[in-house]
Amino acid sequence: MKTKLAIEGRRFKINGKLTYSEIPGNNPNVHGLLMNARFIQAVFDDKADPGRFARFGRNRWDSEQNTDDLIKALPEWYACGLRAFTAGFQGGGPCFTIDNDSIDNNPFSEDGNAIDPAYLDRMERLIQAAGDLGMVVIVSYFYQGQSKRMKSGKTVRNAVRTASRWLRDKGFTNVIIEVANEYNVGAFKDRPLISNPEGITTLMEIARQESGGMPVGSSGGGGVISQEVAEGSDIVLIHGNGLNRQSYYHLVNQARSFAPDKPIVCNEDSQLVSMLDVAFDTGTSWGYYNNITKQEPPTFWGLTNAEDKFFARRMARGLGIPVSPIPEEEQYVLEGLSGPWQQSGERWIRLVAENPITVNFVEFFMNGVLVDRAYQEPFLVNYRTTWLQKGYKTQKGDKWRAVINLVDGGTLERNVEVE
Repeated sequence: MKTKLAIEGRRFKINGKLTYSEIPGNNPNVHGLLMNARFIQAVFDDKADPGRFARFGRNRWDSEQNTDDLIKALPEWYACGLRAFTAGFQGGGPCFTIDNDSIDNNPFSEDGNAIDPAYLDRMERLIQAAGDLGMVVIVSYFYQGQSKRMKSGKTVRNAVRTASRWLRDKGFTNVIIEVANEYNVGAFKDRPLISNPEGITTLMEIARQESGGMPVGSSGGGGVISQEVAEGSDIVLIHGNGLNRQSYYHLVNQARSFAPDKPIVCNEDSQLVSMLDVAFDTGTSWGYYNNITKQEPPTFWGLTNAEDKFFARRMARGLGIPVSPIPEEEQYVLEGLSGPWQQSGERWIRLVAENPITVNFVEFFMNGVLVDRAYQEPFLVNYRTTWLQKGYKTQKGDKWRAVINLVDGGTLERNVEVE
């Protein structure tokens, strides 16, 4: 492997050097961080009904193309400062369109002693490609939406051993193991070996031993941190879903009080890019999560317009990577009304700002009628929480207008006609 990850106290090293220390003249406070993104569907497939993912402008679903497209996109993300991403054996939920209970994205055998070779092949290609670039893969084993397919605690234990031994036998040196994505949420309640802190720390120890000592952690739901899990982790994995900057700052401080000498890595949050301010101020690593373009298969792995590019630009600036200024008219985008992302006439509409702190609130109009107001980043129509919104029925020819009320008292407008 061309990439060897190491941990030195709170900081990460790649090939013996603190991450980002290779960037000339940047702030030493960012050295050793591991900025990342949630690419959880990197090896996704669906044994139940794969044809339903022939959508969003794609005429067929191809799990191999899905992984290969991510591999092709990695250099672009690396250039902006991304050094890690999370990929899951059991993927994650398409939050907006399809009930995850109907999806069979479980590569583990019924007894946990084998993994579908196609999944292993995709994961191997991905980890190798990331290593060739100097990137780390956070390999996540379990997702609550697939937990019903894990028939018993014995199956779970066997699956941890099987996956960990495979990682060890492949000789990967650029992997972090996340035993479970949000161990305490949803259907994991039916698997107490995962959902109980005592149980998940036991599984983490199995993973550490069977992998030959790879760094291990396990995330809780948004805002959740367990002292027992933090103390049993090599890397303290946290999620910021649903939090604002103040509550996220509190979460970081709580995690640090439990594990003062370990790195803290958020590997899932939202499109709330101003969280990067907290990450840089606290010397912790943050994980971008675009659950529209990056978690609704078929995923679009490149830097799509607005959210992805604004995150990448803010991350790059914070790390000391030069970023060219863009004109004001490109700093605020009414997003979701063009392109292929729609299902049954519904679209996920939002106002995206490179610097959201400049926005007081946003008013959304369709055909001249006010349909919603958004007072909080991310500025979503049909807001539910920072990482979730409901779709809005709209059709070709509808005229949408966003009135952006700025903190300084000014206003801007963005107008889009639905394609």
